Amino acid sequence: MSPETLSTPVVDTVKAPDRARSRAQAARRRKVVVFAVRVLLLVAVLGLWEVLSRAEVIDPFNFSMPSKIWDQIWTWMTHGTALGSLGEQIWYTLYEALLGWVIGVVTGVVCGIALGRIAFLADVLGPYIKVLNSIPRIVLAPIFVIWFGLGASSKVASAVVLVFFPVFFNAFQGAREVDRNLVANARILGASDRRVTLQVVIPSATSWIFTSLHVSFGFALIGAIVGEYIGATKGIGLLVAQSQGTFNAAGVYAAMVILAVVALAAEGLLTFAERRIFRWKPSDSDS
Repeated sequence: MSPETLSTPVVDTVKAPDRARSRAQAARRRKVVVFAVRVLLLVAVLGLWEVLSRAEVIDPFNFSMPSKIWDQIWTWMTHGTALGSLGEQIWYTLYEALLGWVIGVVTGVVCGIALGRIAFLADVLGPYIKVLNSIPRIVLAPIFVIWFGLGASSKVASAVVLVFFPVFFNAFQGAREVDRNLVANARILGASDRRVTLQVVIPSATSWIFTSLHVSFGFALIGAIVGEYIGATKGIGLLVAQSQGTFNAAGVYAAMVILAVVALAAEGLLTFAERRIFRWKPSDSDS
C-alpha cells in the first residue's frame, strides 16, 4: 500500500469537521437572512398601508391604518376593554380553544388509530365519518350556542368538531402506513394486539399526528372565535363583534393581530415540542 493511500483517510477525517462547521455557519447565515427579509417585508407592507391610508388612496374608515390599530391595542392593554381586561379576554378565548383542542386531539387520535387498526370498524363507520366531514362545521356553531348556551361549552364544542377530523384522518392514515414488517416481527416475538398498537403503531404514526397538530390548533382558535362572535359574554370573538357593530375597523384588526400573536406562540411551542420528541430526524438545514 502506497503512502498516498495511507494518507487519504487522515485528510478526510481532518476535513470532515471543517465541512460540518461550514454547513452549520451557512445554515445560521441563512436563518439570519430569512429573518431579516421577513422583517423587511412586514415593515414594507405596514408602511405602505399607513402611507396609502393617510393619503386616503384607500379608505381609512374601512381599512384603518397600522398606527390606529396599535393605538387600539395599547388602549386595551392600559385601560382594558368594555368587557374587562384584555388579558381576561385573551385567556377566556385561549381556554376555550385549548380545551377544545385537547378533546379533539385525544378523540381524533383514539378513533383514528382504532379505525386504522380494525378494518371491520373502518368499513362500518367510514361512510358516516365521510358524511360528517362533508358538513360545513362552522354552521354548527349557532346550533351549539342553542344547545349549550352562551358559556364556554358551546365554544369548546365548536373547537372540538373543527379539530377532530384533521387529527382523525392523519392518525388513521398513520396507522395504515405502518411498516408491515415491523408488525409481523412484533407478532413473531409474541406481542399481543395491544402491545403492537402501543409499541409499534402509535410510535410510527406519531409524525403523522404531529403534522395535524400544527393545523388543528388554528382550527381550535377559529371554533372558539366563531362561537364567541355568534354569542358570548366575553372573549376576543366578542371584541370583534362589538368592534364591527360600532364600525371600529381598528378594533377588528387589533383583535386579529392579538389572535395572530397567540397562534404564532402556540405554533412555536408545538414546533419546540416536536423537535424535542423527534431529535433523531434530520433538520432542513442538515439535508
